[in-house]
Amino acid sequence: MVSSTTEGVIKFQLDFADGPAPPAELLRELNAWRSIFLQLGLIGQDPRRYAGYGFGNLSRRLPDSTESAFFISGTQTGHLAQLRPEDYATVLWCNPTANQLTAKGQIKPSSEALSHGILYRCDPKIHWVMHLHAPAIFRKRQALGLPATDPAAAYGTPEMAEEIQRLATKREKPTPGLLVMSGHEDGILAYGSTAAETGSLVITTLAAALQLNETEDLQNSLPLAPR
Repeated sequence: MVSSTTEGVIKFQLDFADGPAPPAELLRELNAWRSIFLQLGLIGQDPRRYAGYGFGNLSRRLPDSTESAFFISGTQTGHLAQLRPEDYATVLWCNPTANQLTAKGQIKPSSEALSHGILYRCDPKIHWVMHLHAPAIFRKRQALGLPATDPAAAYGTPEMAEEIQRLATKREKPTPGLLVMSGHEDGILAYGSTAAETGSLVITTLAAALQLNETEDLQNSLPLAPR
């Protein structure tokens, strides 16, 4: 277990074993959305952002799974243009309260796997989770009326998992949903029953945030009225 607060570092207790990579056919839709978010700068790795660590990750529940097992992109894969099956891990079990996670694959799961896991445990209708870094949405979260976690809850911790569970379970409409991780710079979590509704919610929310930015810029550029 790593106790560092550095972004991108796995902080949960991980029981990891070598195992087969997930089937490629079950990752195509994830990879398609990842390509979109990579182009938008919501996933990636940039030396000018977050101390150069990779950011953003996607996951999906195992099809027909009666448990909360899911596939998730591996730790620090943000710099890759495309992900292979070997770049995904399978999370078999997680206990957010105890900060524990069991996984297998050719790579360890993302440092945000615990946040994904709590959403799958919250609602069996949630089949897709997208963790992205969207500065425009993060800055306009109050104006957009978005649910947000307590700023004191750091990423990859039981406290963050508790906050995510609180926000996800209090919604009148279970899916799709989007919340802001206030204690995780620029971090957002979108979740839904299909990849299309989850990814589309991110895009429409981003468009709304950018529209607010443009309105604010326009107002700031207007000359002051004469007194």
